[in-house]
Amino acid sequence: MARKPPQAASKQRGRKIEDKRSVILSAALGLFSRFGLHGTTVDQVAARAEVSKSNLLYHFANKEELYVSVLRELLQVWLEPLRGFAAEQDPRTAIAGYIRNKLALSRDRPDASRLFCLEMVQGAPLLRDALARELRDLVERKSEVIRAWVADGRLAPVEPHHLVFALWAVTQHYADFAVQVEALTGRTLADADFFEETVRNLQAIVLDGIARRPGGAA
Repeated sequence: MARKPPQAASKQRGRKIEDKRSVILSAALGLFSRFGLHGTTVDQVAARAEVSKSNLLYHFANKEELYVSVLRELLQVWLEPLRGFAAEQDPRTAIAGYIRNKLALSRDRPDASRLFCLEMVQGAPLLRDALARELRDLVERKSEVIRAWVADGRLAPVEPHHLVFALWAVTQHYADFAVQVEALTGRTLADADFFEETVRNLQAIVLDGIARRPGGAA
């Protein structure tokens, strides 16, 4: 049986390691989002990921490192839609698309949103550095895009930070308070019709409040 070239074998090992890390991170997210850092044990994560505790600790030195890795990964996921904002875009199209994408994340990754919310409520003790650097830098760059839209008369005057905060609030509500949404409406974002209804209504609420109409009228 022919041996694989060293380079191919190395790539295969790298993929296996990444696959294993992904399985562990996914298992950890499910537990951390329900029980938090202190309510979750390494043994619980290992059992859920179907790996040995020693194997888990080979990839992550301790529970805190695993927790921070989960937070950093989900931060990248939640910020991805915002990275698409560009000055050359039509602001109505860009913001409408952002609302749809963030609601899709609330539908598909509610545990990620809940864990992020839990970390914020606790004062972000393990994510503060990332918030101060990565998140702040991204929001500042996209704030300049929003200011350019306002300066061009394509968006009514609005302070960019408050717009971003509002977009986060209205979209992530459907993940963080999914139980409340279902209790009041009897529906969730998993219902395709309710998802589209939610998209349409949030787009109208946000855009009719801030977007310039053709001809300059607010």
